Amino acid sequence: MCGIAGALAGPFAVPPNDLVARMLVAQLHRGPDGGGMLADGPVVLGHRRLSIVDLSSAGRQPMINEDGSVAVVVNGEIYNHVSLRRELEAKGHTFRSQSDSEIVAHLYEEVGVRTPEFLRGMFAFAVWDRRKRRLFLARDRFGEKPLYYARTGDTFLFASELGALLADERVGQTVDLAALDAYLALQYVPHPDTIFSDIRKLPPGHVLEVEPAEMPRLRRYYNLADSARRVPAVATQADAVASIRLAVEEAVDSRMMSDVPVGAFLSGGVDSSIIVACMARRSSRPVKTFSVGFTDAGATELPYARLVAERYHTDHHELMVDPDMTALLPSVMRHHGEPFADTSSIPTRYLCEMTRRDVVVALSGDGGDEVFGGYRRYVWAHVADLLRRLPTPLVAGLTRTLRALPGARLRWLRRYGRAIEQGESAGYLEFIGHFPSDERRGLYTPELAERFGDDHTAARFAALLSQMSAGATVDRLTALDIQTYLPDDILTKVDIASMTHGLEARAPLVDHHVVELGLGLPATAKLKHLEGKALFKQAFVDLLPPAILNRSKRGFALPTRHWLGGKLHAFARETLLSTVARSRGLFQPDAVRSLLDRHRAGEDHGERIWNLLALEVWFREMVDGRAGFVADLKQRASAATAPVTLA
Repeated sequence: MCGIAGALAGPFAVPPNDLVARMLVAQLHRGPDGGGMLADGPVVLGHRRLSIVDLSSAGRQPMINEDGSVAVVVNGEIYNHVSLRRELEAKGHTFRSQSDSEIVAHLYEEVGVRTPEFLRGMFAFAVWDRRKRRLFLARDRFGEKPLYYARTGDTFLFASELGALLADERVGQTVDLAALDAYLALQYVPHPDTIFSDIRKLPPGHVLEVEPAEMPRLRRYYNLADSARRVPAVATQADAVASIRLAVEEAVDSRMMSDVPVGAFLSGGVDSSIIVACMARRSSRPVKTFSVGFTDAGATELPYARLVAERYHTDHHELMVDPDMTALLPSVMRHHGEPFADTSSIPTRYLCEMTRRDVVVALSGDGGDEVFGGYRRYVWAHVADLLRRLPTPLVAGLTRTLRALPGARLRWLRRYGRAIEQGESAGYLEFIGHFPSDERRGLYTPELAERFGDDHTAARFAALLSQMSAGATVDRLTALDIQTYLPDDILTKVDIASMTHGLEARAPLVDHHVVELGLGLPATAKLKHLEGKALFKQAFVDLLPPAILNRSKRGFALPTRHWLGGKLHAFARETLLSTVARSRGLFQPDAVRSLLDRHRAGEDHGERIWNLLALEVWFREMVDGRAGFVADLKQRASAATAPVTLA
């Protein structure tokens, strides 16, 4: 787990002297154990190291192959590196380290641009092919590891974090208004866009080839649906249960690979509890587990986490915190580089900070809900699909009745009526969205409202769903979430929160063998009697207390309804109605004021207000404050070591 960066200049040019050094300084937190740079003509590759496998100096990056024709920088972990190493050594390759990252350079010699297809793990990497004068970038199948890129003039830039690209003043900071609209709808900016028009995300499962002064060539190397169809169908329910158990246990086992201490996040939910149970059965020592709770967040999940910790005699650590939201939010926005409003990013930050005091690697249960159908919204979407099949007059009467229900407490039923009426894609957005399109238009200035008369986010979802084969609602929506919500929200949140503290987070349930198996299971394996993750739970029924298996799912989100109506209300009002916020010309002040007042009066608009707060704080940190950010990077980069130059 590291931070990578690089620049490729045009023909007969070289990147500015300290540019990549500044990009690395912006990512010091990702790699506190050292760094390095390599220059070769038009390219400079940079790396910040978090030592996990092969802690010696031989594991430093950038790495080169035997004859210097290939150089690489890698962020992530390659879990099948041992078997790949044996195959490559049998073909005559000579390795200088035991690092899993060195595999990429030698594998590229053998298979070229097909390299990511052979890797099992989480990764984002860059290969400089010296002979072809070509830069080759790749990102893992589901987006566990991030990779951002930009083009300014003849120079192509890439980095693990968006903020690192802002170290180059030539990269513009024009806000992409379509991305902003999507952010308000979803609480994150979906790939391949970023909030900036000049910066892009490399999509999961894609590669990018770049040559000096040429337009980058984007290509998809992994298709989830095609891969899932190649997984042999399970004949019986017992076979399915056995297959799930075997795949998950093997994925957990592979992710315990490390030369540094390994632990686990333990929320008390089904997914993290299963991960801990599998780890405990494999480990000869007590597994270190970590849980966090909030002093004024109402019910806590800590007692459930203790049940699992006690059953497996883990070395358990708990933290109760009273978060200083006004102080922490600017830091969260700086590290994300773009607005991000998933409130669970706050507790995740505290969890990662605590965990890093004892271990360098932590396994998480992320991905289980998307892969095995655990979210309640899948149930509601399934019911909505059944209702849409009723005779048209009945459907029209039902939706009309639901949409006419009065009162703030029944707002969710009014939205459910809209979801039934709108169909699959727009209806699903009603379940997961923060601001429905009509409410966004009500906030916007008249000019913006006119621009976004159509819901582009719903159209994007519809386009993705149209590419999928017909099938059960839960199958289609889990596949949609794996391509959208999982990489852009869940995995982004965990990557940023963990790497802020120099911690590597690994997600066994995002192993592509597990995901493909889960996607290929019949819908009845996911939803049974309107309960999610049916066979997944059954596969581990012997490992978990009934209280864990049978409890209702709870999220990791903050109590925004309570806080923004109480202790944070003044902060929200002052921030969102300030002269600075009003000068941006995005929202009508009266509409924002009405939202705040209605929330204070008892309606629940906590998530929407938090969404707007995160956006305004991001503007202040990364747009208004960019000049200071760059000046600080320049000062800190002045002492950086000069890059090694290939002969």
